[in-house]
Amino acid sequence: MISITSAQPRDVPAFVALAEEMDRYYGATEVGSQELRVEQINEAIFGNPPSAHVLLAWNDGSLVGFACYSFLWPAIGLTRSLFLKELYVTEKARRHGAGKRLMRHLHSLAIQNGCSRVEWMTETTNADARQFYASLGAQVDESKVFYRVQGELLERMAE
Repeated sequence: MISITSAQPRDVPAFVALAEEMDRYYGATEVGSQELRVEQINEAIFGNPPSAHVLLAWNDGSLVGFACYSFLWPAIGLTRSLFLKELYVTEKARRHGAGKRLMRHLHSLAIQNGCSRVEWMTETTNADARQFYASLGAQVDESKVFYRVQGELLERMAE
């Protein structure tokens, strides 16, 4: 039975391991030390104020997935939106309802918090994710263009 909970400080070690698995899934060959990752997670989700929120999917006491999200403002009519930054489910737990339960919980949180929309992105090459989101009834919105500044360009633009 899959259950969804909000991340608590006691969950950080399990979350660190699953976040590392996700990084490797997306091609990372090196990840920071466990101590650094614990520090980063604690600061991001338990800092004052938190930078993000995390839902965890558990199956019989094992962490099998997570959703990281933030609230953005403004959206339509000066409402808020819930922005899903990361959704990850272990390969072994995929197609067993964890992702669907996480998404359902996110949509409930959006309603509870007065959000007018839930938004997220996925890589165009991630066919499995695109198929999953389509199965939920989500529509691709091609009205926006995604921009990213990083690395040396980020440093130059900050000067």
